[in-house]
This record gives sequence, structure tokens and C-alpha cells, in this order.
Amino acid sequence: MEYLIIIEKGTKNYSAYSPDVLGCIATGKTIEKTISEMKEALEFHLEDAENLPEAKGLKYHLDNGLELSKDDLVTNAKVEINEKV
Repeated sequence: MEYLIIIEKGTKNYSAYSPDVLGCIATGKTIEKTISEMKEALEFHLEDAENLPEAKGLKYHLDNGLELSKDDLVTNAKVEINEKV
């Protein structure tokens, strides 16, 4: 599944979050490291979830109040999650 992630530039690093998975964040010294850490954080956060959050995409979130700054980066993170049977 692919989840939208937003990457914000800090003073000494980057931070990322997914508006689809509340409370899941990651940081890194580079954009690439931040994306990698966010992918890992999403997989860890969701591995025991009863119900996986729906990946809604950027348009949905913009239409529902997500505000981005001109410096924010937007991408998707493909995560491997073993769904419970």
C-alpha cells in the first residue's frame, strides 16, 4: 500500500508525517533518509493495526483542509504490511 507523506524542512534536519496515519512521524538528516525512516515508521506503526487506514491521496487531503507550505515536499511511501487473516 502507498501512503502520502509530507516532508518538512527543519533547521538541522527534515521531518515527515502521513495525514493518513495520525501519530506516525519520522526524522532524518537528508530527504532520502527521512523517506526511508518514514517508510519504516509506517510499517512498524501499522504492523499490529486491526484495520489499515485508507490511503486517500493528496487531492483528498487538500480538499479537506491540509495546508502545505511552499517548502514542503510531498511524496508517497510504499509500505509492505502483512494483513491479518
